[in-house]
Amino acid sequence: MSSRYRYLVSGAFVPLVIGLFGVFDLTQRPRFANFHSVDVIQLIASGMCFGIALTALIEFVRKPRTK
Repeated sequence: MSSRYRYLVSGAFVPLVIGLFGVFDLTQRPRFANFHSVDVIQLIASGMCFGIALTALIEFVRKPRTK
């Protein structure tokens, strides 16, 4: 197994599975019926944007500086 493949699995697949379990757990709660679908979509989109921003920040800090 190549290093790139391991990075893809640990960096994308594992958080995706954990996120899906969280959303599934949320949909099983009785309070979820009170939310409108547009509110849920907005929350998911906001979470995705925060995740992308956090990933970009971490990559910026980890990337070696060339002069």
